[in-house]
Amino acid sequence: MTTVPGQVDRRPARDRVQSALAELDWWLLGAALAVSAFGVYVVKVATEGDIPSDPGYFFTRQVAYTLIGFVALFFIMRLDLEWLSRYAWTLYAILIAAVGIVLVLGSSARGSTRWIELGPLRIQPSEIGKLIIAFVIAVIVVERIRSMDSARLSLVVAVVTAVPAAIVFLQPDLGTALVYAAIALTILWVAGQPITHFIVVGFVVVAAAALVLYVLPGAGLNVLKPYQVDRLTAFVDSGSDRSATGYQLEQSKVAIGSGGAFGKGPSGATQTINDFLPEHHTDFIFAVVAEMFGFLGAGLLIGLYFVIVWRALVIMRSAATELERLVAAGIAAMLAFEVFVNIGMNVGIMPITGIPLPLMSYGGSHTLTNLVAVGVLLRIGARGLGPGVRPAASP
Repeated sequence: MTTVPGQVDRRPARDRVQSALAELDWWLLGAALAVSAFGVYVVKVATEGDIPSDPGYFFTRQVAYTLIGFVALFFIMRLDLEWLSRYAWTLYAILIAAVGIVLVLGSSARGSTRWIELGPLRIQPSEIGKLIIAFVIAVIVVERIRSMDSARLSLVVAVVTAVPAAIVFLQPDLGTALVYAAIALTILWVAGQPITHFIVVGFVVVAAAALVLYVLPGAGLNVLKPYQVDRLTAFVDSGSDRSATGYQLEQSKVAIGSGGAFGKGPSGATQTINDFLPEHHTDFIFAVVAEMFGFLGAGLLIGLYFVIVWRALVIMRSAATELERLVAAGIAAMLAFEVFVNIGMNVGIMPITGIPLPLMSYGGSHTLTNLVAVGVLLRIGARGLGPGVRPAASP
C-alpha cells in the first residue's frame, strides 16, 4: 500500500515495514551496495602506499563517506518530491549561491577551485548541484509544458541550466558542467520536446567546441586553460607525447591491457602500486580495477552499472507522477553519462574531463550525491510500483 501525501498510514508497524520492504527495488539497492563496497576495497588497496605515514588515510575516509551516504539514502527515501517542488526555486538559488561562493572563497587543488572548506569537511557544491538541477528542471517542465510553447520551454530550461553550468565551468570543472547539460537534455527528451531542438543543440555544441578550441585561440583569446585543451585533445593520439599531455591516458591503457583476462591481483598491479597511474583512486579507478581484476572484474563492474541504469529506467517508466518520472530520467542520465564518459576516458575513446566513476571513485561530495540519487530512485520506485498506484502517463 502506498499512501498519498498528507494521509496517515494507520496500519500496524509490522505491516508497514513488510510493505516497505516488498516495494523496495532490491536490484537497485543491491547493485549500489555492491559497487560501493567494491569501491571502498579498491580505494584501500590502491592507496595503501600513497601516504606511508598513514596507509589507511583514503580508506577510512571513503568508509565514512559511504556510511554517511547510505544513512542519507534511507533518510531521503521518506522525502515527498511533490511537497519539495514548492521550494524548487529556493533550491536553485542556493545552488547558484553555493557554486558562486566557491569561486570567491573556495579551496584549490590541481588548478581547480571546486571545494568549500568547513572545518574538517570539504564540500563540492557542484556535485550536489547535479541532483538540484535535475529536480528544478523537472519541476519547470511539469509546471509549464502545457502553458508554454515547446521552443520557449526549451529555452527556459537551457538558461536555467546554463547559469550554474557556466559558473561551474569557470572553476574550472568542464566535466560537471557537461553532466548538467546531459541531465537537462534527457529530461527534455523524455518530456517529449521536438527532435529539432536537439539537432539545434548539436550544431551549437559543435560550433562552440570549434570556437573555443581553434577559432578564439587562433585570435589570441584562450577560453580554456592549456591543460584543459591538452586533456580534451590528448585522447586523439595519446602516444604522440607520452611524457606530458598523453601520460595519464597512456598509463591507463597500459594498466588495463596488463590486467589481461583475470587480472594481476592487488599485489601485482605495478602501474597502481608504483604510482605510474595518476589519480588511481579518483578519475582512473576503472583502470585500477582492470589491472587488478582483469577483463572479468571490469566486466562484472560494468554489469553492475548496467543493473543500476536498467532499474533507474524501469523506475522512470513506472513513476507515480510526471514529476517523479522526469526526476528519475535526470538521475538515470546523470549516472549513465558519468559511467560512459569515465570508462571511455580510461580506455581512450573519450576526452579526459575529470568526471569520477559513480559509487567507485574516492570523494565525499561525489559519494554522497550518488547514494542520495539512489535513495531518490528507491523512493520513486516504491511509490510507482506499490499496489494501487498508476504510473504517470507520457505528456
